[in-house]
Amino acid sequence: MNAKLVALLIWLPLASWAQGFAGLGIAPDGFSVPAPNPTFNFPADDGAHPDYRIEWWYITAILTGDDGRDYGVQWTLFRTALAPVAGAGWSAPQLWMGHAAVTTPTEHFVTERLARGGVGQAGVVADPFQAWIDEWVFAGSDDNAVLRAAGPDFAYDLQLRATGPRVFHGDGGYSVKSAGGQASYYYSQPFYQVTGMLRLPDGDVAVTGDAWLDREWSSQPLAADQTGWDWFSLSFDDGSKLMGFVLRGADNYTQATLIQPDGSTTAFANGAFAASELVRSDVAGRAVPTTWQVTLPQAGIDVTVSALNTQSWMETSVPYWEGPVTITGSHSGRGYLEMTGYE
Repeated sequence: MNAKLVALLIWLPLASWAQGFAGLGIAPDGFSVPAPNPTFNFPADDGAHPDYRIEWWYITAILTGDDGRDYGVQWTLFRTALAPVAGAGWSAPQLWMGHAAVTTPTEHFVTERLARGGVGQAGVVADPFQAWIDEWVFAGSDDNAVLRAAGPDFAYDLQLRATGPRVFHGDGGYSVKSAGGQASYYYSQPFYQVTGMLRLPDGDVAVTGDAWLDREWSSQPLAADQTGWDWFSLSFDDGSKLMGFVLRGADNYTQATLIQPDGSTTAFANGAFAASELVRSDVAGRAVPTTWQVTLPQAGIDVTVSALNTQSWMETSVPYWEGPVTITGSHSGRGYLEMTGYE
C-alpha cells in the first residue's frame, strides 16, 4: 500500500482527537471507565488496556552530559481506540502515536510516528515488557529497561534502572480529573536512574540522570469544558518528588502527589496544589507560560519553576509544550513540565 495512503488512513481518525484537548472529554460510548478502589495486576497492567479508549506510556528524563550541559529527553507512546471491539490486522481499532524529543539549552528536536494497530508496526506486550513503534522501543523488566528512539536530527540509547517502587496517584491509582468525576487510572515509576548516549548534530554526548515513567488509561479523562492542562513532575535535591497538575476549565481542577525518597506518598485533593504563571514567552507564535510559581503549602513547598529552553514546542499532530525545568525556592532541583491546549 502507498505510504502516503497509509499515513492518511492513520491520520483521519486521529484528526478528531487533535481538534483540541477538550475532545478528551467526549462520552465514553461503550468503553470501560475507571472506577474507585482499583486493584492493579502486574505485569498485566504494564501492558495495554484496549477496552479503554485512551492510554499512554510516557517517559521524561532530566540528564547531565559529559560536556557539563543539561538535557531533557522524552519518549511517549499513545494508544487510542476507534471502538470498544476486538479486531485483527487492518480491522483492529487501535491507533498508535509516538513522540520523541531531545531538549538542550538552545535546541529542541522532536519527531513523531503514527501507526495502525494489528499489523505489528506498534504495540505493547506486558510480559516480557516491550512497547514499540517502528524501531523505537521501551523494553525490559521492573528494575532495568532500555529506551531508544531516533529522528532526523537526533537519537538516544538509554539504560534505565529503577531504585524505588511504583507510586499510585489519587486514591490508590484512581485519579479524579474534574468536579464531575472524570478520572483515569494513574501510576508512575519516578525512580529511574539513567545512563546512556545522545546523538546530536554536534556529536555524541554521554549522559547520566533521572527518568520518570507515567502510565495512564481512561475513556473520558477530562470534563467537556476542560481545554488543557499544566503538569509538573519535580524531583527535589533532598530526594523527594512532586507530581502536580492544573486542569484548566470553567473551574480549574488540581491534584498532587508528594513522593518521599522511600516511595511513600501523600495525595492532595483539589485546591491544595497551585501553579501561577510568572512569565510568558513567544513560542511558535503562541504566548506560553515558561516560568511558574508552584506551591503546596501543606508540604511547605513554594518554588519557582523555569524552563531550560523556552522553545520546547512539540510541533506534532497534537501540539503541546514539553521540556525540562529547573527548580529554585523552598526546594531546589530539576523536573519536567507539560502544557497542553495553548493554541
